[in-house]
Amino acid sequence: MRSRYSAYVLGRYDYLRDTWHVSTRPDAFDEQTVQRKWLGLTVRRHGAADDRATVEFVARYRVNGRGQRLHEVSRFMREHGRWYYLDGELL
Repeated sequence: MRSRYSAYVLGRYDYLRDTWHVSTRPDAFDEQTVQRKWLGLTVRRHGAADDRATVEFVARYRVNGRGQRLHEVSRFMREHGRWYYLDGELL
């Protein structure tokens, strides 16, 4: 989760695509995602069982001068020893 957040901050969309599970990976990132200025990440809870994991987090960002929060429970899956982002439920 933290590495994916860092990739958003640094604009490393190649890394985000590589860590997004192929079954749910988008073809491209929308313009609003690219324009976000990321301000901070708080991981609220996490848990793993076998090859599945969840992470609840709050990420703060700014778009067009307005502060926003992204509060999500993300699902991850491990394949061949590597974790992939599956999807998330916005809270």
